[in-house]
Amino acid sequence: MNFCPVQLKNPPKITVEEIMNVVLVDDSLLVRERVANIISEMPGVKVIGEAGNSLEAIEVVRKTNPDVVILDIKMPGESGLQVLRKLRNEFEELKIIMLTNYPDSQYKAECLMHGADYFLNKSDEFDKLPEVFSKLGKKNNSRFNK
Repeated sequence: MNFCPVQLKNPPKITVEEIMNVVLVDDSLLVRERVANIISEMPGVKVIGEAGNSLEAIEVVRKTNPDVVILDIKMPGESGLQVLRKLRNEFEELKIIMLTNYPDSQYKAECLMHGADYFLNKSDEFDKLPEVFSKLGKKNNSRFNK
């Protein structure tokens, strides 16, 4: 039996510089796995770290220097809001997506005021992640616009 691989005429070329590296921060392993599975389907996006609490979150971001952090509000240690403030102060260019079970308008307003780029509800907005990453890639960040 001969196997003939299919070759694309114009395959997309994604260089290392064009890959969006992501850190997932949520105390639920199931949520991190679900988000990682969604991200694995997106070309040019890669999960490079995970954290289950606020202390791990800061440490992982410092070690990996990701382009994007997906962050929960409620977790062991400091809240996601406190982590958001610290990350925004230390990493100005970092894109932060809040993904939470607390979609109250007060949380959304506070997160956006403290520098979150997006605010999504875990209950019904997981499917918006590909759209959000597409928008992040199209923003005026030359690293993603080659």
